Amino acid sequence: MSKRSDVLTINGERFDFRALPEGAVLPGSAVDCDFVVGDVTRLNGELIITLLLPCGPEATDSANFPLDIVSPPDGNVSLPK
Repeated sequence: MSKRSDVLTINGERFDFRALPEGAVLPGSAVDCDFVVGDVTRLNGELIITLLLPCGPEATDSANFPLDIVSPPDGNVSLPK
C-alpha cells in the first residue's frame, strides 16, 4: 500500500479521496475495494479509513491486533507483519 496526499494505492489500484470534503462520510460500500471495511471520513482535514489487513494463521500479534496508522508520510505505508 502507498499514499500520496489523499490518494491510496492498494495492490496497484488507486483510490482518490481528495474530493471528500471536511465532515463528509463516504460509506465503505461506495469504495470498490475489499480492503476498505468501513466508512471513509474526513475529520479535521485528515482521512479516517478502516482497512482489512489479511492475516494468516502464523501472523504476529502486531498483525492480528494492529495499532492505528496515524498521518503516515507520502510513500509506501509500512503495515504490521
